[in-house]
Amino acid sequence: MAIDMNNFSTDMTEKKAILSEKKLRIGIIGTGGIAHSHLKAYMHQPDVEIVAACDLIPGKAEKFLAEYGIEAPAFVDFREMVDSVPMDAVSICVYNRNHCVCAVYALEHGLHVLLEKPMSVTLDEAVEICRAEKKSGKIVSVGFQPRLDANMQMIKKIVESGELGKVYYIQTGGGRRHGIPVSWSETFIENDKAGLGAVGDIGCYALDMVLNAIGYPKPLTVTGRATDYGGKDPASYAEVGKPECAEKFSVDDFASAYIRLEGDVILDFRISWYMHMDTTGDTLIIGTKGGLRIPSTECWNGSFDKPMTVYHDMAGKPVQTEIPLIKDGSDLWDKKIRSFLNAIITGGEAPVPTSQILYNQAIIDGIFRSSALGREVAVEIPEI
Repeated sequence: MAIDMNNFSTDMTEKKAILSEKKLRIGIIGTGGIAHSHLKAYMHQPDVEIVAACDLIPGKAEKFLAEYGIEAPAFVDFREMVDSVPMDAVSICVYNRNHCVCAVYALEHGLHVLLEKPMSVTLDEAVEICRAEKKSGKIVSVGFQPRLDANMQMIKKIVESGELGKVYYIQTGGGRRHGIPVSWSETFIENDKAGLGAVGDIGCYALDMVLNAIGYPKPLTVTGRATDYGGKDPASYAEVGKPECAEKFSVDDFASAYIRLEGDVILDFRISWYMHMDTTGDTLIIGTKGGLRIPSTECWNGSFDKPMTVYHDMAGKPVQTEIPLIKDGSDLWDKKIRSFLNAIITGGEAPVPTSQILYNQAIIDGIFRSSALGREVAVEIPEI
């Protein structure tokens, strides 16, 4: 029997924004590169007012606000900002190492939080954020905007349609042949700021893509290895002219892992910022009735640009069905910000809830624990 493509039809109509009756007051914590994407999207929302910004580098927050013509106070200490300016929510766009302390403080002071990915550096930090969220009664949404892409949503729709049967094996990840992000900032490669390298930067996207599709089962064990061979080599920075970055590099540039999930699912994962190969391979979701191939890209950033393929049998013969790319032209950042605001207004669940991303972070934590110990590790997630 052929696949019924109507099962995979997509509603292209934009969901209307649920506008607040009064302006939602937003503060920005951290004004580096990613904060500009947050601010631009907030400025598209008619029910938002940016009321403050802070950055630990003196003068940076002032310059950030002035660039967009916003008259609001600027701070170097996020605590002072939270304590002194009435706000409804904050976007947290700081170094990974500071995600936890900023999120917990904001929640303890009654603010909703839009937290950039990765959720944290360690599992313990992720648990602390979840507990603070639960105690506060506010929401934390984690910054996985690729999840809002229509093609990413199609992956979940295909799995949930039952066309693949029971999923039992997944291969995922993403590759960059030359893609250590130092052309505009070197904070991505410094352990005291980033804490994580390729795994936290782009690996978390790959994990979310497949885990969200299959319902985010709990991880049970991880066997992983993280390395820094490319990052430590001055030749890796020839294209950007920064050989000195090799001395500063103190995170991972490549990692692979074999993860056992609840429900008898195996997840085979690999990620790269720098490698002598064009790809780590396509993402494969294999089930008892069919398999889905999601094509790799030359520079993985959490999205893909070629059609997917479903492999299945018809009348006992192997066939394949191409799933056309969906082009809806919508802005993922606007969707990310609007869905967060809608959840605040309605009191609904966060669009990317911590209850799911906690498992994402547990896998990342397991990769580095396993790599350090040289063996498989169990994943133990405390009660929230």
